[in-house]
Amino acid sequence: MERTGAGVRVLPYGDRALLVEVDEPGGVPAVHWALTAAPLPGQRELVPAARTVLVVLDRPPTELDVAALRRLPLGEAAPGQAGAPVVLPVVFDGPDLAEVAERAGRSVPDVVAALTAVELTVAFSGFAPGFGYLTGLPADLHVPRRATPRTRVPAGSVALAGPYAGVYPRASPGGWQLVGRTDAVLFDVDREPPALLAPGARVRFQDVG
Repeated sequence: MERTGAGVRVLPYGDRALLVEVDEPGGVPAVHWALTAAPLPGQRELVPAARTVLVVLDRPPTELDVAALRRLPLGEAAPGQAGAPVVLPVVFDGPDLAEVAERAGRSVPDVVAALTAVELTVAFSGFAPGFGYLTGLPADLHVPRRATPRTRVPAGSVALAGPYAGVYPRASPGGWQLVGRTDAVLFDVDREPPALLAPGARVRFQDVG
C-alpha cells in the first residue's frame, strides 16, 4: 500500500526494497544524501532516478522503515551539497547554441550568461558512467531533444534536454542540444570516486571561451 508524506510517496518494491517517489527532481538528491548520511538498518543500495530513489534492504521492510522515509527532510540542505560546487570550465560554442537561444527568446550571450549564473544540482546519474542529470535550469531553457539524434556526440559536450543539463563523459550517440564543451574528465576508473558528478553535488559552469 502507498504511504505518503510531505512531497513523498513510499511504495513496496518486491520483498526487500521500498521505492521513494518525490514531486520534483530536486527532491531526489535530498533523499539520496539523507539516506547516505543516515541509512536505514540493513540498507544495501540506493538507486536514484528522475523522481524516485529505490532503497534496497537486506531484509523485508517494515512500517518503521516506511515512517522513516516519510519523515525525510526534503527541504533542508543535503550533506552532499555542503562545501564548494564543482566548477566546470566550458567553451560555449556548441552547434545547437543559436537554436537554443532562439527557442528561449534570448540572445546567445544571454543564454551563456544564464547558464553560468545558475547553480545546478546532480539529481541522479545514468545513460553512461559519469553522466549526471543536472537540475536547476531557468524554465525558458527547458528545450526539447533534437528530432533526429546525432550518431556521435564528442566527449565533454555540454548539452540541454527538457529540464536537465548534462555533460557527455564519452563519445556516444545522443539527441540532446549541444551548447558547449569542457575538458573536465567526468569519469576515471583510477580516481576515487570515479565519477566527478555524484548525485547531490552542486555544479556551476564557467565560461572560458
